[in-house]
Amino acid sequence: MTDPGFASLTVTTVRVDTAPAFVELLNAEAPLLWRRKGAGLVGHGEALRLTFSGANRMSDAARAWQQIVAQATVHDSVSVPGTGLVALASFTFADDSPTTSVLIVPRLTVGRRDDMTWITTVSVNGDEAPEAYVPQPRAVSQRASARLAPGSMSESAYEAAVESAISRISAGELSKVVLARDLTGTLAPGSDIRSMVTELAHAYPDCWTFAIDGFYGASPETLISVRGGIVDARVLAGTAARGTDPASDETAASALATSRKDLDEHAFAVRSVTDVLRPLTSHLIAAEAPFTLRLANLWHLATDVSGEVTAGVSALDLAAALHPTAAVAGSPTASAVALIGVLEPFDRGRYAGAVGWVGATGEGEWAIALRCVSVTGETVTAHASAGIVADSEATTELRETQMKFRPVLDALGPLDD
Repeated sequence: MTDPGFASLTVTTVRVDTAPAFVELLNAEAPLLWRRKGAGLVGHGEALRLTFSGANRMSDAARAWQQIVAQATVHDSVSVPGTGLVALASFTFADDSPTTSVLIVPRLTVGRRDDMTWITTVSVNGDEAPEAYVPQPRAVSQRASARLAPGSMSESAYEAAVESAISRISAGELSKVVLARDLTGTLAPGSDIRSMVTELAHAYPDCWTFAIDGFYGASPETLISVRGGIVDARVLAGTAARGTDPASDETAASALATSRKDLDEHAFAVRSVTDVLRPLTSHLIAAEAPFTLRLANLWHLATDVSGEVTAGVSALDLAAALHPTAAVAGSPTASAVALIGVLEPFDRGRYAGAVGWVGATGEGEWAIALRCVSVTGETVTAHASAGIVADSEATTELRETQMKFRPVLDALGPLDD
């Protein structure tokens, strides 16, 4: 872990009248974004950057954040979630991942919530803070494009891994495991990655669109959010393709809502969240039955969970406690994670990890990093997964991953298609 003790931050937030289109303000070289339904944060520059690794990466980050907050001087005349001292962060899925987890405090942040726009600037160790201004929009130079193909795991290898998982589940070793596969490709010369972020934000406005340290996506799954001492989580598990017309779409949603396989998978996921949250909250409530959540290309089974946060517990603390959920690992968690290490011939990196932001007073919004890509140089890597239970079928689970790849494949579609 990088030692944050060297940095004393002076933070100033002021309200502004302008209402910019967020994605047009992204820095072309290092985009920083957190956005949903037109609200969120756009960061420019780095006042502070901390990196983490290992099994305690998220709890280390939570402790470091407490130190950063304690050393900071904050002048916040707006005082809504997302103002004042804020960090954006992204964490790896696996404890032993060679990929670095990162927490970034931007030098300048433009934020918007509830028709209110603000600017936050950060001075480090008494240096001159950047001027409080809305950056000028910069046109996308060229649409980002890449052809993605199976990487470390072919489609047939994925089906074989699913069959192996089903055998382990049938033998009683575990109840559920979530298996991912990967696609890789190369960005076309001159690609401006902001175009992909823009397309994801416009196509999936109800999702959490993010851009943090070369990691981009639009996740439908809230891991945790904290606002005004209230914690909210949305659990997604169980998936079906949208229909091609209103009648078939309604049939698809109804079939998902009554599918025993999907309902069992969903119940595992909900239990994994509520079991963790109960010791850290009070008055925790979860619906008795899931509802069907409609996205642009998929139906999901969803359950909302809410409660009151225990004093002194931040959104980052809660995210650290929850990861990994059954929705992206399986049940029991330790057995599922171990089997993932055996059956997946790649490191997930930050796919299926926690991504989001945390504020100085403990508020924050965190999602599970899904429908996303990692860009290193010109190399693009994407992952998608499916939850495997006793009555899963390999071909069906493969099709589910194909559906889940669709958002990033569409956003990075070759120019000549």
